[in-house]
Amino acid sequence: MNVEGDGSRAAASEPGHGPRRRARHAVPDGAAHDFETLQIRRVPGSASVINSVVAEAIPAADKESDSKNSSGLLKSSALMAAGTLVSRLTGFLRTLVMGTALGVGTLNDTYQVANTLPTMIYVLVGGGALNAVFIPQLVRSMKDDSDGGTAYANRLITLVIVFLGSTTLICVIAAPEFIRVMSPSMAAHPDQMRVAIAFARYCLPTMFFMGIHVVMGQILNARGRFGAMMWTPVLNNVLIITAFGSFVWVFGTATHSGMSASTITPQGVRLLGVGTLLGLAVQALAMVPYLRDSGFRIRLRFDWRGHGLGKALGLAKWTFLFVLVNQAGMVVVTRLATAAGASAEKAGHPGTGITAYNYALLLWQMPQAIITVSVMTAILPRIARAAADGDHGAVRDDISQGLRTSAVAIVPCAFAFLALGLPLIRLLYAGAGEEGARNIGFVLMAFALGLIPYSVQYVVLRGFYAYEDTRTPFFNTLIVALVNAVGSFAAYLLLPARWAVTGMASAYGLAYIVGVGVAWKRLRNRLGGDLDGRRVIRTYARLIAASIPASLAAGSVAVWLMTAIHAPAVAALTALTAGATVLIALFIPLARMMRINEVNAMVTMVRARLGR
Repeated sequence: MNVEGDGSRAAASEPGHGPRRRARHAVPDGAAHDFETLQIRRVPGSASVINSVVAEAIPAADKESDSKNSSGLLKSSALMAAGTLVSRLTGFLRTLVMGTALGVGTLNDTYQVANTLPTMIYVLVGGGALNAVFIPQLVRSMKDDSDGGTAYANRLITLVIVFLGSTTLICVIAAPEFIRVMSPSMAAHPDQMRVAIAFARYCLPTMFFMGIHVVMGQILNARGRFGAMMWTPVLNNVLIITAFGSFVWVFGTATHSGMSASTITPQGVRLLGVGTLLGLAVQALAMVPYLRDSGFRIRLRFDWRGHGLGKALGLAKWTFLFVLVNQAGMVVVTRLATAAGASAEKAGHPGTGITAYNYALLLWQMPQAIITVSVMTAILPRIARAAADGDHGAVRDDISQGLRTSAVAIVPCAFAFLALGLPLIRLLYAGAGEEGARNIGFVLMAFALGLIPYSVQYVVLRGFYAYEDTRTPFFNTLIVALVNAVGSFAAYLLLPARWAVTGMASAYGLAYIVGVGVAWKRLRNRLGGDLDGRRVIRTYARLIAASIPASLAAGSVAVWLMTAIHAPAVAALTALTAGATVLIALFIPLARMMRINEVNAMVTMVRARLGR
């Protein structure tokens, strides 16, 4: 639906042209959180489409003053972020145990490539359509069908079981070909190829359980049961941590065992592979008791024709293309990073391949997942309702508020990664070896400042989804993917092997700078030439101005302490603690001196929570 409105209607939505229209409906916080959590893990951009559908259900309050609204938004976002945080932290702990068990060199690269495959294929063949098209249809069927959507939900479950089951079987058989596509350099080494194929045949069936977990979780969400989808991923993380912890107990840590693709035993591969598969299976099957408790019974139904499933498939075109571009970009980076990592490890530089890239990326994305997603989840219902009403001024105000509110944490976090990336990674990945941890730290530092445009683009694209426009985000994603691919190729060709992945991390941030420029201009034009740019830029400029001296001081303290203290773990912990303290102690007063209202709202909220 394209809701532009006529000239008088657009004018009425601007400041000074009458009161802002009341947003009649909003999505429950839990539902929005679950949709956005799924979105960032699987299909960027799909959740807002769902929110625009679910946003037809429950009344929401109007805005009052900007300061008061920011404070209330922070409170709502904090509540939703807490749930995401538990899953994210256990997921991050999982990578620490993986690094301890397999190191951060080519052996871990084989597992990373194999474990990436099921997510890529699932999202490509079904995840995008499931989240962006079928789930909104599920919500509508609950509202419109006489049985409350039960029959539609069972048809959808049956379709997922049949389609993903057959796809999984084909992919397991074709595992060697997938490995060759993902990493020709890995395929050229018989030992790495053998281990990668073995890991892939354990990991690929997880795509089946991904689909089952998603569809059952969204049925529960549509029925007002939000906790299961939030917490069951923790079970997955715990089981995988147990599997890799058992591997360490049996074979020792990577630094002590010196295990490689040529020396890892079939029993070791089986332990890790079964643990990975079991984690996703338990995550999915744990949803069944929740479904039964909600009154829903799974009944396989094959009467798919004439019930809207075919029409829903037709709507998924742009989502499929969106996902295809993302996955193609991932394949390019994986091929280049595994090749560079293998060359660098031969020269004595572990931790410079796809494992380093993925580990740094996971940590770098955490502020986005916890802060920006939570902020926008609180705002999305208002944006969707305002877009449906043709109230462009309200959409602009909410996009502006989302940008400014999330920036309060995103900007200093970006500079913190730049200043404290080395001690942070050396502390977290000490079990992977000092050299490998240091190299991952450099990759994280290269990612650091790209967090700002990455977060901005996420917020800006919500504006297009509010108008049910999936075509523009696709073309924007295409631009980002092309710039990232060109930048990654340039890094691979021009930089020494040990620095190639670091260059690729910088290219990732550069791609989002270009993407933001394009998306900003298009959304501004869509909203009548006004996106509150001066106010947004002023806020970001002040936050950056406060972050620069704070991060310089923090980085200087961290470098001095890491040089002065000879025990690596103690040096990293001391440097990180002291550096973070200095950064916060300088940033907050500087930001308040610059009269950044959003920082004042955040400090007020924290003090209220602490009872001060």
